Amino acid sequence: MAEPIAVASGVTVPEAALSVRATRSSGPGGQNVNKVASRVELRVDLDRVEGLPDEARTRLHALAAGRLDAEGRLLVTSQRTRDQHRNLEDAREKVRRLVQRALVTPKRRKPTRATAAARARRLARKREHSDKKRARVAVRGEGD
Repeated sequence: MAEPIAVASGVTVPEAALSVRATRSSGPGGQNVNKVASRVELRVDLDRVEGLPDEARTRLHALAAGRLDAEGRLLVTSQRTRDQHRNLEDAREKVRRLVQRALVTPKRRKPTRATAAARARRLARKREHSDKKRARVAVRGEGD
C-alpha cells in the first residue's frame, strides 16, 4: 500500500489514513488510455492525520470541504501523466501541499483608514464622473 506522507516535522499522514485506487485516465496516452489504469484516486481520512494542531485541523477541513467524498474523506485525483506511479506521487504531493497550507496561520487583518488626501481624491473622482454623466443627460434632452 502507500507509504506515509511526511508534511512537516511531527506532522504526517499515516499509511492507515490513505487508500489508493487506479482507474482509466482521460488524459494523454493514445490507445493506452483504453487499456491501462493510470489515473490515481487517493483518499485521505483527515481525522487520522498525525501531529496536526486543532486550529490547523479546522483549517484543513475548511480547505478540503469541496473535495470530500460521501464518507468525509478527502479525494485527490491525478491523471497528469501516462504513468500510474508518477500520478500517485503527484496526488501525494497535492495532499502534502494541502496539509502544509493548513499549518500556516493566516495573518490577522489590521483595520486601516484611508488618509484625508485619499478620501478627497475619491470624492473628486466621483464629482467628475457625476458631472460627466450630467452633461450627457443635458445633451440627450436637447435632441428630442
